[in-house]
Amino acid sequence: MNNKKDKPAVYGTIIESLPNALYKVKLDGDDSGNLVLSFLAGKMSHNRIRVVIGDRVMLDIDPYGGKARITRRM
Repeated sequence: MNNKKDKPAVYGTIIESLPNALYKVKLDGDDSGNLVLSFLAGKMSHNRIRVVIGDRVMLDIDPYGGKARITRRM
């Protein structure tokens, strides 16, 4: 069974805000310029934590190449 401790922490910076609470995030240490499409985790949206352009965030990246989940604002 997968635990949260098994996944490495991935950090990034929010570059763009899109409709339907989606965000484009540039990963730290990624010099290729690729952006990751991500959405807010359930606890963040439930507690109404706002995320704006320029915020550093912690991500859980989907291993199958889909969207990433924003789990924490730094």
